[in-house]
Amino acid sequence: MILYLHGFRSSPLSMKGRLLAERMAALGRSHEYIAPQLPASPKLALEQAFALVAHLPADELCVVGSSLGGYYATWMAERLGCRAVLLNPAVTPLRDLDQHVGVTTMYHSDEPFEFKREYIDELRAFAVPAITRPERYFLLAATGDEVLDYRTMVAHYAGARQHVIEGSDHGISEFADYVDEVLAFARVHGAA
Repeated sequence: MILYLHGFRSSPLSMKGRLLAERMAALGRSHEYIAPQLPASPKLALEQAFALVAHLPADELCVVGSSLGGYYATWMAERLGCRAVLLNPAVTPLRDLDQHVGVTTMYHSDEPFEFKREYIDELRAFAVPAITRPERYFLLAATGDEVLDYRTMVAHYAGARQHVIEGSDHGISEFADYVDEVLAFARVHGAA
């Protein structure tokens, strides 16, 4: 089972979310892919994510997280003991998200998106200062990420499987080239 957690102001309709869903469908595995729309509140987002997979054995679950979703995926992997794939993950969102407090819109729609100051405090509860069992993690990081520093990601996930992409961007525009690598790490049979 794959649980995909999108990034800040994003949605399951992001390019990465759509590509993962399409590839799982092509493999006849759509029933093993969950991609919820996460609320702005980190506490509510993780409660929702946990509720979707709490019944699954850790060895049958891989959480794939993009950006802020990577921060969430790391916390879930540490709590559940499952595998996690991190796509340009946020490592220290407390610093990065303070400037985004307020009301704006979602990236893939005109839906309002409100990020409240108390959400920054909520994020503190989900910090993972150091990962355990790095073999559970796969980091896909782009040197051209214009939002987050890939070197922070590489250092935080030391010892984990890492694929550092030269160039690219925060959204990993060429993610289609890496979908099968992600799915293979997630132990999805049929992925190259």
